[in-house]
Amino acid sequence: MLQIQNLIYRIAGRVLFDEASVSIPTGHKVGMVGRNGTGKSTLLKLITKELQVDGGSIGFAGKPRIAKVAQEAPGGKTTPIEAVMMADVERTALMA
Repeated sequence: MLQIQNLIYRIAGRVLFDEASVSIPTGHKVGMVGRNGTGKSTLLKLITKELQVDGGSIGFAGKPRIAKVAQEAPGGKTTPIEAVMMADVERTALMA
C-alpha cells in the first residue's frame, strides 16, 4: 500500500502540493496523466525519495514495485507502449 498524507512540496517558492493525500491499496496499478508542469514527475521523485518532501509523509506497507518510463522515448524499434508493457515484469514473464 502507498500512503501519502498531507504532502507539501514547493519549487522555488511555488506550491506544487499543498496537503495532498492519497492511499493506493496493495496490488493496484496506477498511472498518472496531466498537462506539463502539474507535478507528475515530481511526485514520482518524491515517492522514490529522489526529492525530499517539505511536509507530510509518504509511506509504504510491504515492499513496493515502482516502474518509471522516461519522458523522452529512447531511439530504436521499441515503441513507447511496448516499453511500458515490458516494464510490467509479471506480465512479461507470463507472455514468455
